[in-house]
Amino acid sequence: MNKNLTNDQIKAVVQEAYNVVKSDTGGKNADYIPYLANVSSSLFGLSVCLPDGEVIEVGDTGYVFGIESVSKVPTAILVMKQYGADVILQKIGADATGLPFNSIMAILLENDHPSSPLVNAGAISACSMVKPVGDSAGKWKAITDFLGQLCGSPLVLIDELYKSESDTNFNNRSIAWLLKNYNRIYDDPDMALDIYTRQCSLGITPKQLSICGGTIANRGVNPVTKTQVFDKALAPKITSMIATVGFYQHTGDWMYTSGVPAKTGVGGGVLGVVPGVMGIAAFSPPLDDAGNSVKAQKAILYIANKLGLNIFD
Repeated sequence: MNKNLTNDQIKAVVQEAYNVVKSDTGGKNADYIPYLANVSSSLFGLSVCLPDGEVIEVGDTGYVFGIESVSKVPTAILVMKQYGADVILQKIGADATGLPFNSIMAILLENDHPSSPLVNAGAISACSMVKPVGDSAGKWKAITDFLGQLCGSPLVLIDELYKSESDTNFNNRSIAWLLKNYNRIYDDPDMALDIYTRQCSLGITPKQLSICGGTIANRGVNPVTKTQVFDKALAPKITSMIATVGFYQHTGDWMYTSGVPAKTGVGGGVLGVVPGVMGIAAFSPPLDDAGNSVKAQKAILYIANKLGLNIFD
């Protein structure tokens, strides 16, 4: 996708979006994870990473929040990098479920298939595939090192969030062992679940998240560090996955109105990818009924429509 936009044009629209959306009071924090329930609902930040490495920031872009389900994107890329895109399609899949992100029913309806690495079942399966298999410390290093390369700087585990997640992840425990029953988990289920829970508990800033998106949009080259993080052939694969299931059961509505592939997390973050143009990140804790940040999606929608970023146009 090629757009003839100047950096100044983009800066102006990002500031406009922030000004228009900042007073919105819709949604509420995720309350099933105690740590997230206590994050200030007034926080709001926007960040855009451009192919030349410039990062545009407005609002609370230095705040470290829980990456949550947005972490599924980097792990999916890592597994594709380690095994190849065809293997992840065979072992996990790339289909939308049309159901909530933590659905057990989706596994049963798909006849034992996790569907996509961007929903909980597929993400736990992806964590089980991360090499070195059977080595929890090695897996964790592989994931965190790769995330650091994507984002241009290291991420740090939020210990309180990790404990909060671990104490309340009963549904995900059921998912992990159901996958084991169907031979769709490829390492120890408890290890895979713990790795998944930890990666969701990593802290990230909106700036780091936009650089991650910028790396995907820039065909695997980090725009800030200029490092080739993953093969360019994987960029359209992960972008198509994001476009298919990034907003869970609201993904169709999101793509219809914005045309921007974007992945959400219950920590309030949204990662958007406009191939060849920008990575965009927005953060605000209050969520809608599907677990998507209300302000973040409104801000990205504003920017997409104002700048004509619909990838189908």
